[in-house]
Amino acid sequence: MRKIPDATWSRSLKSWYVKDTEENLALILKTFKDIATVDSSKLQKKELFKRNLTEDQKKLLNNFYLYLKGKRYSDSTIQTYTFFVADFVNFHTKTPLDELNNRSVELFIEKVFIERDYSVSSQRQFISALKIFIIFYPQTQINDLVLERPKKSRKLPNVLSQEEVLEIIRCTQNLKHRAILALIYSCGLRISELVNLELVDFHIERKQLIIKNGKGRKDRYVSLADSFLPLLSNYYYSYKPNKYFVEGQKGGKYSTESVRQFLRKSCAKARIKKTVTPHTLRHSYATHLLENGVDIRYIQSLLGHAKPETTMIYTHVQRKDLMEIQNPLDIALQKLNKNDKDKENVLLSRNI
Repeated sequence: MRKIPDATWSRSLKSWYVKDTEENLALILKTFKDIATVDSSKLQKKELFKRNLTEDQKKLLNNFYLYLKGKRYSDSTIQTYTFFVADFVNFHTKTPLDELNNRSVELFIEKVFIERDYSVSSQRQFISALKIFIIFYPQTQINDLVLERPKKSRKLPNVLSQEEVLEIIRCTQNLKHRAILALIYSCGLRISELVNLELVDFHIERKQLIIKNGKGRKDRYVSLADSFLPLLSNYYYSYKPNKYFVEGQKGGKYSTESVRQFLRKSCAKARIKKTVTPHTLRHSYATHLLENGVDIRYIQSLLGHAKPETTMIYTHVQRKDLMEIQNPLDIALQKLNKNDKDKENVLLSRNI
């Protein structure tokens, strides 16, 4: 996909996308020839994907974009909300905005979201975007009180053991890559926080790192591991970055996709089969802190969570407390063995 100039990776949709042109379509077919089978069945439904906005609609969406910027939403939120509202307006392009109602919203979800196989989180984002849009443009007949977000999926985070984390770092031969993975894990960083880290954010004398303008525009301090400091020094004097902690070959911010790529390679070398992302290291950091007896309130502060409920999810994956709970199957076998002392110990691998 990187051979296609317009190709862009979408974090929210977990897919690549390109501008809908005949040239790009031809380039995709040529690029993937003899490599993969291209399913073109959806191309017959291009009216769902191609926008045909009027000049008035474009002007309205541009003003909505500026409205969101004025509300100081993050760039990613602004892009996502504008994208969803633009699709919604385009889907009902033949219906005046003043006549759109809650059934119009339901119809859009049924026809577009299901067709594109959007996730529940994307649908929740769309409803959030629409709630703000009807404040910006109150002339619609959409009832804010009736709009409901689907229940959020409550998936437990994927967590590595401490041995697996060390093995991944050990198998990472490149000095820069090793420093990146060690810092993400030891400080529980989000990948966006890593690439935005500047050298002035390191307070070596206090063994602290300040993370500025994190998620929710919050700053926070985290402690630097003593074992990381020699690696940090070695990396700094070897690569001599100018402004950011890690920089690209031509300077400037490092690519988040590059981090994901070399992490996948390190996991393969470490023979770890489970799916591991930079955020998995953050999840592992929080879980290991909890297992080591650190109070949940401190972990919330270290992770930069706005609500304690977000941090509480790690109480479901910590291994220490779960290991102390005796399984009822073991208890049953122990009772059986205790009652039948004359017999040899009963094992599941034999006949009970």
